[in-house]
Amino acid sequence: MFPLAAGQFGALPIMPVQAMTQQATRHARRVYVGGLPPTANEQSVATFFSHVMYAIGGNTAGPGDAVVNVYINHEKKFAFVEMRSVEEASNAMALDGVIFEGGPVKVRRPSDYNPSLAATLGPSQPSPNLNLAAVGLTPGSSGGLEGPDRIFVGGLPYYFTESQIRELLESFGQLRGFDLVKDRETGNSKGYAFCVYQDVSVTDIACAALNGIKMGDKTLTVRRANQGTTQPNPEQESVLLHAQQQIALQRFMLQPGALATKVLCLTEVVSVDELKDDDDYQDILEDMRIECGKFGALLNVVIPRPNPNGEPTPGLGKVFLEYADVDSSSKARQGLNGRKFGGNQVVAVFYPENKFSEGDYEA
Repeated sequence: MFPLAAGQFGALPIMPVQAMTQQATRHARRVYVGGLPPTANEQSVATFFSHVMYAIGGNTAGPGDAVVNVYINHEKKFAFVEMRSVEEASNAMALDGVIFEGGPVKVRRPSDYNPSLAATLGPSQPSPNLNLAAVGLTPGSSGGLEGPDRIFVGGLPYYFTESQIRELLESFGQLRGFDLVKDRETGNSKGYAFCVYQDVSVTDIACAALNGIKMGDKTLTVRRANQGTTQPNPEQESVLLHAQQQIALQRFMLQPGALATKVLCLTEVVSVDELKDDDDYQDILEDMRIECGKFGALLNVVIPRPNPNGEPTPGLGKVFLEYADVDSSSKARQGLNGRKFGGNQVVAVFYPENKFSEGDYEA
């Protein structure tokens, strides 16, 4: 434990009655900070969080530093950082992902946090007026996971990446907060996550649409984190139907066989008639090389053409893009999937590299 001396960081002397109050509110004034580097110590953590709290405008308990105590578990690389007030601790929750000594750290509520009791002691959400850009954070990027609209997403296959899970969830709208829970030792997914939507009115829609869906060998459990399921009202049914259609596509794209590869397959991009004329075909190839090369090193573009004798052509109507690495193909899929092209909505999926190298365009 690292108690800061009065005046060292501007902390006020604590009187006996205040000490009793401090003890009673401690669970709501502490935050868990995980992923600390080996070089971190109590002094550096206290100084850093006092500095960033001031920088974002998170100090609400008067002049001086927000941090009054730091406890570090060096073996497991986490700390409990105690703030002067409940409101300042809630503001500190917005610092999730802040860069400390070269790497991002996780900021969470500690396990003894009591949401019901804390709600009577002060604000439980970060102030919306915090200047997070001052410390390199985007509002809502990963924080904002407290409150009644938090969703529990369980039964996730362990091979799902964060970006794949986010893409599935964002079938319903932008996320305000997202956290895939991982093993602290290995960094591997534990198979469940929490999220909050920017538009909280879609919370029950998402729960109703996703709950019970089969993903690989798993079945998703999706519900409000702090209560039972709630059915969407009649006005939400059309939104729910559209979202379920999106999920059908996402399920296909998130199967184990559809994990990221260097090859991307596009549909709804070209028509058969456009491929018959040699000049038109060359123009399309060149356009594809230029446009799709913006996402990374594009090695090859294959667009099957119709046979002059009328025989079926494997892969006709598809465009295959081979990139130098998975990072480039992933950026391309993210940028191209769902884009409007000639009035059609492009569908971009990863394609097996071995099938592509063999010239098999019907996988």
